[in-house]
Amino acid sequence: MSGTIAEEMRERLTEAFTPSKLDIINDSASHAGHSGDDGSGESHFTILIEADAFTPMNRLARQRAVIAALGDIVGERVHAVAIKASAPA
Repeated sequence: MSGTIAEEMRERLTEAFTPSKLDIINDSASHAGHSGDDGSGESHFTILIEADAFTPMNRLARQRAVIAALGDIVGERVHAVAIKASAPA
């Protein structure tokens, strides 16, 4: 796939959850030179996602669902992802 990892994450999460809100924040610059920084500029992210699909899930289940939807990105292509997943109020 061409494009950035953030774009690929957005596509996968949109397809999996049809979120009402989705922000993907690249935190890599804050981690430059630290463990896990591979120099790509795409090693650390924060994901803020809100979707109806999360309504029946607890916090841990939501995080697991997001990680599953991201597939090989987390742990293989990205060092760290902070996830804040919620259901609409």
